[in-house]
Amino acid sequence: MTRIQVRTAGHPGEQRIVAAAAELGVAGLRGCRRWVVYHLEGSLSTADAARLCRELLVDPVTDEAVVGAPADSGPAVEVAPIAGVTDPEARELERAAATLGLSPLVAATARRYELSGDIDDADIEVLTRRLLANATIEQSSRGILSPVFSPVLAAAPAAPAAPRVPLIGLGDEELADLSRRRWLSLDVPEMRVIRAHFASRGRDPTDAELETLAQTWSEHCAHKTFKARIRLTHTRADGTVEVSDHDGLLDALRRATDELDAPWLRSVFVDNAGIFAFDDRLDLAVKVETHNHPSALEPFGGASTGVGGVVRDILGVSARPIACTDVLCFGPADLGDDELPAGVLHPRRVRDGVVAGIGDYGNKLGLPTVNGAVLYDRGYIANPLVFCGAVGLMPSGSHPVEPRAGDRIVVIGGRTGRDGIHGATFSSAGLDASAADWAGSAVQIGDPITEKGCIEVVERARDLGLYNAITDCGAGGLSSAVGEMGAKLGAEVDLAAAPLKYPGLQPWEIWVSEAQERMVLAVPAGNLARLSELCESWGVELSDIGSFTASGRLVVRHGDCDAIDLPMSLLHDGLPRRSLTARHRDPAASPGAPPALGGTDPAALILALLAHPNVASRESIVRTYDHEVRGGTVVRPFVGPGADGPADAAVLKPLDTWRHDMAVALAVGINPRITALDPWAMALHAIDEAFRNLVAVGADPDRVALLDNFCWGDPTLPDRLGSLVRAVQGCVEGARRYRAPFVSGKDSLYNEFEGSAVPGTLLISAVGVVPDLHRAVTSAVTRAGSDLWLVGRGSDRLGGSLAAEMLGIGDTRVPAPLRDPLGRYRAVHSLMASGRVTAAHDVSDGGVAVALAEMAIGGQLGLRATIPRDSAPDDAGRADDGLVAALTNEAPGRLLLEAPAEERVAVRAAMGRLGRRIGAVTGTDSIEIRATPAGRDSARRGDGTEATVTIAEARRAFGCLTPGP
Repeated sequence: MTRIQVRTAGHPGEQRIVAAAAELGVAGLRGCRRWVVYHLEGSLSTADAARLCRELLVDPVTDEAVVGAPADSGPAVEVAPIAGVTDPEARELERAAATLGLSPLVAATARRYELSGDIDDADIEVLTRRLLANATIEQSSRGILSPVFSPVLAAAPAAPAAPRVPLIGLGDEELADLSRRRWLSLDVPEMRVIRAHFASRGRDPTDAELETLAQTWSEHCAHKTFKARIRLTHTRADGTVEVSDHDGLLDALRRATDELDAPWLRSVFVDNAGIFAFDDRLDLAVKVETHNHPSALEPFGGASTGVGGVVRDILGVSARPIACTDVLCFGPADLGDDELPAGVLHPRRVRDGVVAGIGDYGNKLGLPTVNGAVLYDRGYIANPLVFCGAVGLMPSGSHPVEPRAGDRIVVIGGRTGRDGIHGATFSSAGLDASAADWAGSAVQIGDPITEKGCIEVVERARDLGLYNAITDCGAGGLSSAVGEMGAKLGAEVDLAAAPLKYPGLQPWEIWVSEAQERMVLAVPAGNLARLSELCESWGVELSDIGSFTASGRLVVRHGDCDAIDLPMSLLHDGLPRRSLTARHRDPAASPGAPPALGGTDPAALILALLAHPNVASRESIVRTYDHEVRGGTVVRPFVGPGADGPADAAVLKPLDTWRHDMAVALAVGINPRITALDPWAMALHAIDEAFRNLVAVGADPDRVALLDNFCWGDPTLPDRLGSLVRAVQGCVEGARRYRAPFVSGKDSLYNEFEGSAVPGTLLISAVGVVPDLHRAVTSAVTRAGSDLWLVGRGSDRLGGSLAAEMLGIGDTRVPAPLRDPLGRYRAVHSLMASGRVTAAHDVSDGGVAVALAEMAIGGQLGLRATIPRDSAPDDAGRADDGLVAALTNEAPGRLLLEAPAEERVAVRAAMGRLGRRIGAVTGTDSIEIRATPAGRDSARRGDGTEATVTIAEARRAFGCLTPGP
């Protein structure tokens, strides 16, 4: 065996470990040298090892290498994947060695941390457990760790088997216990249906049949709550009670989209991703997924496979992925160790792992990560939320969707292992302190290089017409992919033909494993040879595991072992529909403590808002992602001359669209702070935020497609379900008010930890079309002397705002959603299309004061503005002067525009009563903001709230990585 270890000098991970150790209380750690270790088994000469280092493993400019045992350098910890966990670097090293013509090698990788400083054994144990290794998927050792080249499966039976599970005759308590013991996540009525079916057949189910039903009927796959009959009792703030019946939340969203009858829609709610027209020959595919539970246990693997999964969703509608997005919700990074629940990773570790996983997968795939958000809240300490999105491009009408009897069932991509088993059912239940002990098999590790090959194969196979249907092998693995694709037909599968990562898997494990990077295609037998040649040319493994039939049954075996024989009707129509009870009570309307500044300096308030984790720059995160690859990014995550001002949305010019100047815009809207106060209004606020972000970069408000992602707690609890129903009602109303169809969505429920739920979190993703990319603008002001305009009116209501949270105001009143939003957005878009707008920025967290400061930060130009206080009629008579509300309220529908002074007349005419001129870009080094007292249209110095901060102060508070000019 040959051992090679490689270190990159100055690797940022080394300093992060030292800093993180101090945060864990290990202050004596002074240094850390991080090595990547490669163990190689085979005929490898010294010359061959040197060649591997020279051509594959070592960058001569930055890296150093050691061949053989390491020198004794003091305390060291080595970490490696446990048996059965995917080791993609090892697999690629094996492949690369073969390409170089070396003798066949078997590889395994590890990490080595050489530690220095005033640390003892107890410190090293803390560092290993809390920082260096994740016991869910990794083993660790002081000193040298012996490699495991292939999994040791000591208890693996010699032959495949599908034993019967005693079910007939079990009572309700025994059925519930069986569901718990096997992690089926099925309730008693569902177990009764399964019992009745097998009783009618006179036999008990096999383990594979029971697992298939659990997967197909899981909340994750079947969306049981969103298809349930729900009775909502809604108690309003005035004490009135309204009872309403809801015949399926999913159907309500679909009906809202159907009512709009948008002619540019192609496919919605029925496939792996939503599809709508981009131009007269190309369509766009969009999808956003969540990977919350896996990311809580193993942040890097959970997040990276979230990216891989949503990219496969795009492949699953025959589109070429062109970009990724991500929205991440974490607990506070400065959380004290004494506040961390048992069995939970610290939010810093979760954040760093998730960010690394997203960057690793997207960067290696060659896809730009162009848009997203990062939120921090105590409600996400034990339940981080990881939203991963992707967009793809495809020729119109190029996605076949009808498998035929006789088509071969073909799997391409990665091999099957135990990683990901029970992923669908695992995500359909809450977490507790023991989750890492029992759910480790639900965590997957991705292999982006294999998926890159799948992208190339699928695009070419589509253009050659080699398949009749395609889907990704995601939650539920082959069980879900084959079961759904063959739902109207039938299927026969021989699992002995499925290539495995290692021996010893039983049929049910092969069948439900969610091992990554696999696509399933329905391929006419006559096309199989051509597809096989195509896969071979891209180094993608292909396996023919069976055929679709006309039997109406799912029949699965493993050689001579019969594993599954189920009617498709039971799988897809047998699930009993739930009837649920929901309750929601609006909080009493209260303004809370007066939002007056008191002794607070308004400039200090603005700087504190800029420094808040939910406002401050995410540059240190975003810079780890490649947002330029493929060369089509027009508006990037950061804007302005220093490329460090925040962008509102991404704009992409896809390859192969050179015939016109149209581009794609991607944006998000999210505000979970509002959910506890008014989930209906929260949904409308999120839609409005996504809309104004798109409009701010030049997108047409009449061509916007929406996606919804609901992350909620246990829907069997009436209060959790009540707020969810109200949020869905808000989405339905939002689709109508904004005339924007929902084209795709996802619900992730049971985001609970030992009875405590995440804040009800709705992510609205929006995709629009920019008619002319040359008219796209950013949030950075561009020229001294230009006018600043404010579109929309503010509110004295601070409910759900960042300022209310920071100042402890306790206002329960949420700013009213817009009744007729499109008029203002069409007016703004018309101005932008005419070229009269040179910068635009949405007003969101922190209000107008923060938005103005962000425009100045991006443009590195000073400005002066007066913010009018807009009082709604029901807000009259407040004891305070409301100036904090003027500075910081987060009323919807507001945009800041920069326009040349010479366009003032034209802009005022276009805006009418929708907008007001509030100031100008000065070009100085100061941001000067005043707020007028109630009843005045303008302010004189000294008669309102005044705040002046320098651009340098604002940049420091915001967290720009460079000091600026």
